This record gives sequence, C-alpha cells and structure tokens, in this order.
Amino acid sequence: MRYWLFKSEPSTWSWDDQVAKGETGEEWDGVRNYQARNFMREMAVGDRGFFYHSQTEKAVVGIVEVMAEAHPDSTTDDERWECVDIKAVKPVERPVTLDMIKEDPRLAEMVLVKNSRLSVQPVTAEEWKIVCDLAGVSA
Repeated sequence: MRYWLFKSEPSTWSWDDQVAKGETGEEWDGVRNYQARNFMREMAVGDRGFFYHSQTEKAVVGIVEVMAEAHPDSTTDDERWECVDIKAVKPVERPVTLDMIKEDPRLAEMVLVKNSRLSVQPVTAEEWKIVCDLAGVSA
C-alpha cells in the first residue's frame, strides 16, 4: 500500500462533501497538473490518502481510500487528463495544520513542505505514521 495527500479548497470540495458521497466515493477530477496526474496513475485500489483542506484552513482533516485506479477525467474531453476515485474512510481526531507539519523536523522532507502547491502528492510510510499520530488516528 502507498500513501498520498489530496488537496482541495473547502469552498470547492470539502471533507463534508467527500463524506456525503459515502461508499460510492467520487472522482478526484479537475486536476490539470502533469505531475499530480502522474501520481494518480501510480495509485492502486486500497491506497490511503490524507484529505487536506487548502486555502484558509491548511490542514489534514480526514483519511480517504483509492477505490478506482486512474481513468479518463469525466470533466474534460482532453485525453491527457485522468483521475482516480476516492471515498472517505474517517475524519481525523485533531486536524494537522501545515504549520504543525512545518514545525516537526521529522517532516522536513515532506512534499507538502517542499511543494505546497501540488494538489496530489505522495506521502512516505514514515510521514504517514507521524501525521496519523499527530492527528490522533491509527496508521
């Protein structure tokens, strides 16, 4: 299993919106960055990810699971763009803010710290464990 981070502006697609989709989940569509798209191409069903609210909150607020591998993005006819489907697994007990992540020296190499603008990004197994611990959820 691999780990990921999915960023969304809460005003566009929030954790509550993701939870409302239930077991059917939702496409992680609209990604128009090649690196983020390529990361989605690497994902497998069952991979886990952090759901991260960007913009004002800037915090990990939930855990999601990949439920469909990369496929054409239904929001465009452009064949270059693909997406995965994800479903909400559980909220975190304590949101983990970007400031908390930046202040933790164990997370200094995390992609979120080095390239905070990337909307879909990998998370190492060690980073996953640390952020889960900070969030009060089991890894």
